[in-house]
Amino acid sequence: MNCKKAPKRNPLSYALVSALLATTSLPALAQDSSSDPIKGESKQIEAKAAEPEQAATEMAAVTVTGSRISRDTFNSVSPVQVINREATKIAGIATTTGALQSLAVTAGSEQINASFGGFVVDGGGGVNTLSLRGLGPNRTLTLLNGRRIGPAGSRGSVGAVDLNTLPSIIVDRTEILKDGASSIYGSDAVAGVVNIITRTKIDSPSVEVFYNAPSAGGGEEFQWSAAAGTSHDNWWISGSVEFYNRAELTVGDRDWSSKCPRPRWGRNADGSYGRDDWINPATGEPGCWGLDAGGVTINTIGTPFILGRPGAGNLGFYGTNYPGEDVGLPPGMDYFNRWRPRPGTTGADLDDFEGVDAFGRDTFDRRMLNESMYSPTTNVTGFLQGARDLNALGDAELYFDLLAHRRESKQTNYRQLIIDYPTGSPLLPESMRDFITAAPPEDGTTNGLPVGVRAFIGFGNDKSEQTVNFFRLTSGLRGHLGAEWNYDFFLGYSRSDADYSMQSFIADRMAKTHDVVANGSGFSCRDTSDGCVAAPILTPAVIGGQLPADYINYIYRPVVGNTLFTETTGNFTVEGPLFDMPYGTVSAAIGAEYRRSKIDDSPDANSVAHNLYNLTSSEATRGTDAVKEVFAEVEVPLLSGMKAVQELTLNTSWRYTDYDSYGSDTTYKVGLLYSPAPWLSVRTSYGTSFRAPSLYEQFLGATTGFIGGGSDPCDDWTSLPDASPVRINCVAENLPERFTQNNSITVAGMGGASTGIKAETSKAKTVGLVLKPEFPGWFGDLSLAADWFHITVDNSVAQLSGASILNLCYGSNTSDFNADVGWCRMVTRHENNTLTVNQNYVNIASNRVRGWDFTARYVRDIGPGEFRATANMTNFMDQSGRTFPGDPMVNWTGTINSPQKTGVLELSYEFRNWLLWYGLEWIDDQDSYAYLADGDAGLLAAYQDTYDMKIGDYYKSSLAVRYKADKWSLNAGVRNLSDRQPPSLSTGVVASFANAPIYSGYDFLGRSYFMNFTKDF
Repeated sequence: MNCKKAPKRNPLSYALVSALLATTSLPALAQDSSSDPIKGESKQIEAKAAEPEQAATEMAAVTVTGSRISRDTFNSVSPVQVINREATKIAGIATTTGALQSLAVTAGSEQINASFGGFVVDGGGGVNTLSLRGLGPNRTLTLLNGRRIGPAGSRGSVGAVDLNTLPSIIVDRTEILKDGASSIYGSDAVAGVVNIITRTKIDSPSVEVFYNAPSAGGGEEFQWSAAAGTSHDNWWISGSVEFYNRAELTVGDRDWSSKCPRPRWGRNADGSYGRDDWINPATGEPGCWGLDAGGVTINTIGTPFILGRPGAGNLGFYGTNYPGEDVGLPPGMDYFNRWRPRPGTTGADLDDFEGVDAFGRDTFDRRMLNESMYSPTTNVTGFLQGARDLNALGDAELYFDLLAHRRESKQTNYRQLIIDYPTGSPLLPESMRDFITAAPPEDGTTNGLPVGVRAFIGFGNDKSEQTVNFFRLTSGLRGHLGAEWNYDFFLGYSRSDADYSMQSFIADRMAKTHDVVANGSGFSCRDTSDGCVAAPILTPAVIGGQLPADYINYIYRPVVGNTLFTETTGNFTVEGPLFDMPYGTVSAAIGAEYRRSKIDDSPDANSVAHNLYNLTSSEATRGTDAVKEVFAEVEVPLLSGMKAVQELTLNTSWRYTDYDSYGSDTTYKVGLLYSPAPWLSVRTSYGTSFRAPSLYEQFLGATTGFIGGGSDPCDDWTSLPDASPVRINCVAENLPERFTQNNSITVAGMGGASTGIKAETSKAKTVGLVLKPEFPGWFGDLSLAADWFHITVDNSVAQLSGASILNLCYGSNTSDFNADVGWCRMVTRHENNTLTVNQNYVNIASNRVRGWDFTARYVRDIGPGEFRATANMTNFMDQSGRTFPGDPMVNWTGTINSPQKTGVLELSYEFRNWLLWYGLEWIDDQDSYAYLADGDAGLLAAYQDTYDMKIGDYYKSSLAVRYKADKWSLNAGVRNLSDRQPPSLSTGVVASFANAPIYSGYDFLGRSYFMNFTKDF
């Protein structure tokens, strides 16, 4: 199979290039966005940071992300982090995608990035998304110049903004609000808001060229971009065009991933792992495993348990389960159900084959090293914006912005082909024709007959491709209402049109190849009307992957589809002063918004018919939803200018939301900013949100996929303790002792609209402190900030994995299991003991994140230049969830891919035209032992003795230098200076490349050298 499900730590967080980002402000308050990351920093960070060189709009005042009220300072009651693009360039990050997925922004939360191309992810292959606080991209709102960006991507699960669509060279700054803001922006601003703000009036054209070259090759990046504009007395226009290309990074491009992958099972005396790894007696070297957890069986056939001779170092059924006991077997023989060709082997039930066990089977093919570790991508992005003064309608300004983008991405995967030869098939050797290995598969490939022999064949590589065309147009009118009030009315439309393709074995064609007749020289299909070619006679060569070309061409066909997603938005807002109070003016913003979204995913006809063999298939996803909203925000200056109260400001907001699909609700937020002294500010907020399920969560077409039979909780149930609920429930199913699930488990899913899925609600709390002590001038400037956050999502919408549902069902109490209630309603065991799991989108009880953000900054003149140090750290105290009300909250903070702490440190020194910069990223150690053992001391000891599930602290340093002249600048540097490799774990702990966990915080590229040249004209 080549479509792997993206790993999930929990229903709201996704498991994945870390990139260092130089931040130029405290996350507590929005700040200056000068084009120079060193000189452009505000000197008043606590409550009244300086205005940026270019305001968010052409009005006199600015609007800070997190509020719709204009103000003449950048003060805010919510924690806003400002990222300056010039700073990201110095750190070797050329794209907005790289900046937003950097550790400084994500704080260690897993992101879907280029390394997930071969996995089934929301948005399709090649997509890049942003998830703040680990709550998922559907709960992070992304804006461009304060207005929504429509979703983009391929397949039926499109619902989030694809960061690939965003421009880069024309970006001035990015404001990041890490706080719930649904009452300000709408339902999906649960975890926070990202607002990309572009430069407006551009007086001189500029060109940028960026190149990043990993020292080991593979994954090279090249970007060419240009920006230009012109302005006159009453109008201006500016725009940019960009070309970006990332080369493919394959598993074989790195030593740590291309060398023989091993399970790394069993703890050695020195604390390392690999004690139980299988050693090939012929070579004395460890046996290589496939790149996925558990390996991929190839060059092997599956049969019923029969007597045969073991391959060297392999244990059969009795050798594994009754080691050292005399069970009456003939000397040198045992029972096996997996066999590898070995001509000349005789004296057993199966000649010319040797038995292999789970460790001795062939699982590695050199073609696996061709799999994509980073998807190759080519992006072309154009952005155009402008405005014209009308000298009417309150000095109105007519404005627009246009974004056009095209992405071409592809992924290389590895495929295994399983040929199920029916019992009695003339294509089988005569000695095997009476075998019954498994029940007739539901896909019909054996034409209703039991499986006689199952051939596990290494097929080779295939390609998945996506072409995404994205278009977004926004146009509006803004001006004055009277002397002090302003209005803004805009309409927006976005359209994502994606074609996607892959290859698949076609189930009904597989079936026809087994319905054969003799033709004198071999066999032919009984029905040859569509060019059918008979399946090959089972031989060692066929088992080894030598398949006839005409047979491959018949069963292996292109599979194509198209996804169209459109979104229409209309918004009208007025804002201005209401009345004066003793300590200032009460201001307000009032408005209304309408949004309508539509998805139409049309998969290939074979996918709709569930005719893709051993591959996830899906039906069409089609649906629409619309929402009407009204909102208001009021800011009240309660006190100011007093001895112990420099400022005390109250901000309140309210929103009424009415969805066509899920009805109406109200949300609100209350925030308070208190400054007892010029050097100290305290802020706090409390807000609620209401999020209707996204279109795909409602209307996802019926999908069918497969997971391995080992996920059946009853597989080898007799090895479980007598009191185990799983054992008791398996006994109730009348399963035989030593039961082995020989069939894949079918996992079927669809959107939750037809099964009563509900809207989710959430609550967000923040408390922040900003401290800027006053020191003598010789000491320099020191700034400190700390923000506590707490977000709880109730009725959270999720799609649990098939394995999770099975474990929840079979682990339930006996009465619930026998009554088919709870999770067991989603599980069906058929008469032949095959399993089907229904994996629809459902509401789970709740999820919670809680923790602290810390920032420190120090600036001091030293010698001829200025020294600057900035440190950011996030400490997650709690990332937890529960499935049912009343269940205890399960906290996964600190487990693999969910680090408790992450940090970024940057040091710089600027003098004259030169800038020297150093950056360090840190990811805390992680350990999944206690989480998985769940308080069971015996299980904890067993895990520690068997699996490596612990990662030490991860550090990555980078170094850069910049020279800046009047009309050009050049910066160059090295990322991952020490060539730090990703950590290594035992196979099967999490999704991985070789033994490295797939997580966006780790660098798979290794040491790389970058250069960025900018020329102004």
